[in-house]
Amino acid sequence: MINFKVIASVVGVLLILIGLLMFTGIPFSWYFHTDGAYALLWSGLINLSIGGGLWFWGKKDRGSSKVKKREGYLIVAIGWFAMVLFGMLPYLFSGLLPTIPDALFETVSGMTTTGASVLTEIEGAPEALLYWRSLTQWIGGMGIIVLTVAIFPLLGIGGVELFVAEAPGPTSDKLHPRISETAKRLWLIYVGLTFILAVLLFIEGMSAYEAINHALTTMATGGFSTRNASMAAFPPIIQYTVILFMFFAGTNYTVIYFGLKGKLKKVWGSEEFRGYLLLTVFLTIFVSLQVYWTSGLSLEQSVRDSLFQIVSLITTTGFVSADYTSWTEGLTLVFFVLLFLGASAGSTSGGIKMIRNIVFVKNSFLEFKRLLHPRAIIPLKLNGQVVPEGIITHIISFLLLYILIFILGSLVLSWMGLDFMTAIGAAATSLGNVGPGIGKVGPVDNFAWLPPEVKIFLSFLMLLGRLELFTILVLFMPYFWKVN
Repeated sequence: MINFKVIASVVGVLLILIGLLMFTGIPFSWYFHTDGAYALLWSGLINLSIGGGLWFWGKKDRGSSKVKKREGYLIVAIGWFAMVLFGMLPYLFSGLLPTIPDALFETVSGMTTTGASVLTEIEGAPEALLYWRSLTQWIGGMGIIVLTVAIFPLLGIGGVELFVAEAPGPTSDKLHPRISETAKRLWLIYVGLTFILAVLLFIEGMSAYEAINHALTTMATGGFSTRNASMAAFPPIIQYTVILFMFFAGTNYTVIYFGLKGKLKKVWGSEEFRGYLLLTVFLTIFVSLQVYWTSGLSLEQSVRDSLFQIVSLITTTGFVSADYTSWTEGLTLVFFVLLFLGASAGSTSGGIKMIRNIVFVKNSFLEFKRLLHPRAIIPLKLNGQVVPEGIITHIISFLLLYILIFILGSLVLSWMGLDFMTAIGAAATSLGNVGPGIGKVGPVDNFAWLPPEVKIFLSFLMLLGRLELFTILVLFMPYFWKVN
């Protein structure tokens, strides 16, 4: 039997945390003498009330029950839906986004770190609400559920299943045998890098307010900015700093941990990290030369603009410093393909993830050897270790399902009235949690013009992509609900 009281208790804790985090935006309203304080105050109180009620209702089972597999998936799915529904209250109460489709889209885009926006005049929005908008990405970046796993020992709940459901990628590296200790270390790195980036951006010329906002959304690989022009509004030194930290944010946090501990052999020993770094370097050289030859820009700006867009799309951050769709049609195709890649598993990025692509490519090449030597046992190795057949099957299934959902999503969007380029661009960028796409949802465009039903559908795709398909789709399987 599914223990719904345990689920209610955990979701209640999530809503309490969301409510408390909403209050952190109120001082910005006071400082800038703008609206937003009451919207955040009432939204926070509603979250605390409902969250507290759910927590109190389920508290009797807290100490005696463990979170099992099915409860884990339900907590992740219901928890994310709850965070989105209650996270959009400040937009509705303030009138910044008065309709539910717009408020839902902006909140889902924030929580899933997609970065697509329906705000048409960002610089005219109240600072407190823009801060909340940035904070939603930071919350979703590592996954607030991982934070909750770190404090589960205080609540008497075991959280291994939650961590697996929140980060269902193929990586098996652990920083610590206890999952709560792993979550704490991940968050220490996450918070530390966010703080360092905020300080650097402030030193380099951003206001403290903008430095905080962009540090939150960079480390979350989110892409929300306080400027209409995104990162094109800032000087080159800031763009280079953001490039570096976007790359860090797209790196497996286990690799970052080993790097901080001085274990550089383990860092370079990661095939995923090597592939991520080398692909970034190769694409930067290739695209920079194309831009330099065709655009008339200086070599430095060609390299900077190319590197920025490549890192932004691979890491699914979605910041923009140039319109990559205005360069050449061939480069537009290259950037469209980047919407599918994703950076490292165990990072805050979305997309398919580099490790899945590496395993798929290596297995495809091994198939040619197996054709020539049908009786030979030729295992696939990653980082010197044999990859179990079950993981290979899971990765291939994920890739096929991902492409199938992209195709079906594009067809649905075309049926809803979008042109071909916009439909495939919107489907790819939403499913991959990237932000900018191609067509009429490109890097200099906005999602505000889309019909309400399209925004709701894209919101579903964003959630599906953020939770890596299986976590949501398994809930639609009849055997999930059968009593064992």
